[in-house]
Amino acid sequence: MVIGPKEIFYQRVKLRDVPEIVSKTLLNGEVVDRLLYVDPTTGQKILHEYDVPFYKRQTRRILANNGRIDPTNILEYIAVDGYQALARAITNMSREEVISTVERSGLRGLGGGGFPTGRKWRSCREAAGDIKFVIGNGDEGDPGAFSDRSLMEGNPQSILEGMTIGAYAIGAHQGYLYVRSEYPLALKHLQIAIDQSREYGFLGKNIFNSEFYFDIRINRGGGAFVCGESSALVASIEGKMGEPGAKYVHTVERGLWNKPTNLNNVKTWASIPVIINKSADWYAKIGTEKSKGTGIFSLVGKVNNTGLVEIPMGTPLKHIIYDIGGGILDGKRFKAVQTGGPSGGCIPERLLDLPVDFDKLTEAGSMMGSGGMIVMDKNTCMVDLARYFLDFLQNESCGKCVPCREGIKRMLEIITDITMGRGKEEDLELLRELAETVKDFSLCGLGKTAPNTVLSTLRYFGDEYYAHVRDRKCPAGICRDLIEYFILEERCTGCGACLKLCPQQAIDAYGLTHTINPSKCVRCGICRDACSFEAITVR
Repeated sequence: MVIGPKEIFYQRVKLRDVPEIVSKTLLNGEVVDRLLYVDPTTGQKILHEYDVPFYKRQTRRILANNGRIDPTNILEYIAVDGYQALARAITNMSREEVISTVERSGLRGLGGGGFPTGRKWRSCREAAGDIKFVIGNGDEGDPGAFSDRSLMEGNPQSILEGMTIGAYAIGAHQGYLYVRSEYPLALKHLQIAIDQSREYGFLGKNIFNSEFYFDIRINRGGGAFVCGESSALVASIEGKMGEPGAKYVHTVERGLWNKPTNLNNVKTWASIPVIINKSADWYAKIGTEKSKGTGIFSLVGKVNNTGLVEIPMGTPLKHIIYDIGGGILDGKRFKAVQTGGPSGGCIPERLLDLPVDFDKLTEAGSMMGSGGMIVMDKNTCMVDLARYFLDFLQNESCGKCVPCREGIKRMLEIITDITMGRGKEEDLELLRELAETVKDFSLCGLGKTAPNTVLSTLRYFGDEYYAHVRDRKCPAGICRDLIEYFILEERCTGCGACLKLCPQQAIDAYGLTHTINPSKCVRCGICRDACSFEAITVR
C-alpha cells in the first residue's frame, strides 16, 4: 500500500490499521513504523516502495501505474498522461505511421507466442475487407500466472487506449475483450473503464473530433484453457464451442465472423500507449536484439519474494530468482524453474545464467507463455511435476485432434506408472517418442507445446526418471509408492505429537523412542509435518 504524496510504503495492511494510517500519516505526516518493510539482510526499515529490493531491481513500464492510480477513476489515468498517446495517434499520425512506429519498436506479442506485433497489425490492415475487428486476450489460464489479471484490475484504461490506437491503425471499429469469468474484479473494473471512456469521448463516435469511431465490449470466457488459443477464442466469442481451427487459416485474414481480426494479449495492448508516447527508439533501447522491451512474470513457488516482476528482456534467471525473488525458501538448494505454465518447460540450475527472452527460453525447451515462473527447490520431484501438468492438460484438452487427445492420455498413463513404481526402462523411450509425436502433429499451439514439461524434464532430469524405474526410488521423497517414512532415533524426543495425529496408528512407542510400522503407514506425511525436531524423514 502506497500512501500520500511522499509515497510511504506500508506492507500487510489490515482493515484495523486504516484509522491509524489516516490519523497519523494522512493528517499529521507521521510514519507508522510497524507497517514498514524491514530489509531481512540489513534490518533497516524502508520508507519508500522504490527502495524495497523486490521493486528497486525491476523496470516497470507496463505496470508503472498499477497501485498508483484508482483503476475505477478515469481522471487519475488522464492525470498520468493517459490518452495522450491516442490523441497523438489520431490527430498527428497517419495509420501507416502508427504501424511503422510499432514495427520499429520491436514489440512482440506478450501472450507467449512472441509474434512481431507490428507485422501482425500490417497484415490485418492490408487484408481484404472493409469490416475488421480487434480482440484483447485476457484469458489467462496457466496455473501460477496472474499478470493479465493484475493489469486488468489495476490499470484497465491502458488496455482500452492501446486497443483503440490499434483499431485506428488497422481500420477496425469494433473491439472485444475476452476475459475469463473467474476474474470478477477484472471484469468489473474493465466495464467501469469502458463506460467512463465512452462518457469522456475516448470510445464511440468522432473520437478527438475525427471521423474515427470505435467501441469495445466484454466477452466472458468459461475458463477453458484451450480458449487462450486464438482460433478457439474467436470461436468462443462467436458462440461456438471453443475449439481450435486449422492453422493455415490466419486470424488476420479470416478471424471473427470470417473478417480480418487482430488479436493481441492485454499486456501487448497496454504497451502501445507507452511506445507512442515515448517513441519506438526509446522502447527498443531496452531488451535484447530480437526481444525488445520488458516482460512480466508471476514469480511464485519456493522463493522468498513472490509477486509480479517486470524486467527487461534478456535479464538472467539468476537475477530474477535471487536478487529480486530473494533466493530459495528456508535456504534450500534451487533445483529448477518452470516458465510458460503447463505448456512450458523446466530449466535446471546449470542454466541459471540463461537470459530470459522469447528465443532463449525456446532454445532451452521452454517458452514465455502467460508469464508464469514457478521456482522449485531440491524437494521437488520432477517426474511427479510432469505428471501433475499432464493431468491438467488432459483435463483441459478440447479433444478435437487425436495426437493431443490420445497422446497426452497415454503419456499420463506411462508417467503415472513410473511414479507408482510400475515403470520400465523402455517406457522412457516410448514416453519421449510420444511427446515428440504430440508436439509435431497436434492441431493447435497448445497441443504442440503440451509435451514441453515432459521433454524438458527428460532432457535435464533424466537421472530422476532412471531412479524411479531402475531403483524404484524417488530421490525427492515425493512419490508415495517409492518412499518409506522412518524416525531418526537420535532426534526423537518421544513427545508424542506424531503418535496422536497418525490416522493409521502406524507409530509405535517404546519409551522415549518412536518407530513407524511400514505395514500400516500410508505415507500421508502428517507425522513429518507434526514433528518439531525434524526426526521424521523418508528414504
